Amino acid sequence: MKTQDMNRDWIATASTLNKALPYLQRYANATVVIKLGGHAMGSDAAMEEFARDVVLMRQVGVNPVIVHGGGPMINAMLEKLQIKSDFVNGKRVTDAATMDVVEMVLAGLVNKRIVQAINRQGGRAVGLSGKDAGMITCTQADPDLGFVGAPQEVNPRLLRDLTEKEYIPVIAPLGMGREGETFNINGDTAAGAVAAALKADRLLLLTDVAGVKNESGEVVTELSADQIREMTSAGTIAGGMIPKTETALEAIEGGVRAAVILDGRAPNACLLELFTEHGAGSIIRAG
Repeated sequence: MKTQDMNRDWIATASTLNKALPYLQRYANATVVIKLGGHAMGSDAAMEEFARDVVLMRQVGVNPVIVHGGGPMINAMLEKLQIKSDFVNGKRVTDAATMDVVEMVLAGLVNKRIVQAINRQGGRAVGLSGKDAGMITCTQADPDLGFVGAPQEVNPRLLRDLTEKEYIPVIAPLGMGREGETFNINGDTAAGAVAAALKADRLLLLTDVAGVKNESGEVVTELSADQIREMTSAGTIAGGMIPKTETALEAIEGGVRAAVILDGRAPNACLLELFTEHGAGSIIRAG
């Protein structure tokens, strides 16, 4: 009986691989930018699973580029160092002392944890921030919020050089101002800007929700840019989903073929989205 069960498992695995062939061919040499955040960053097991998925993507010819967040880790370090924060309209003011902690946590602790996880699975990850090689140039997003940046220019040359040599870039969302200032960038915003600069085939925004939902609360698997705008105007898309859909639209306008909002808590979410017919979230295309 046990042997029969094992045979069924092997047959199912072989069938899955067979059905994945058209998608493996479809994404050969494609650039996929992944925004990593939420659950996948808070759990060691989820991080290891994500790392295996990324290494598998690279193994079958996809060029993954990772952009990560780190808000909870920043909050924990600020509390540990007893650095108090001011808030304007619910948003943290990033002063000079806070910016030092943000850079230390994002470019150090968080970034290297992701790099280590990928390398442990046999990948060749390289940790970067948007400051390296002048990758992301920013302006100040809001004077009231301090060192919070809005990307103005993204130079993808370093990323192209790395992916051509089969390295996996892992990018902390930091940028530099015209006067050499360091800016903290929203992780989704940074990922969208990087994806647009690379003219990526896909931008995958990993979240803690299943995707974009309609009025009935059901996930809509495929949407046009016009539908996103209509749903936002009607209030169907609201709250924390608004900045994610805005990032998706800006990326598409910048040359990304499609953006996907998907649940990073789901096992193998990136692989399901890229290499299966049904996908794993809400795909947004131009139109």
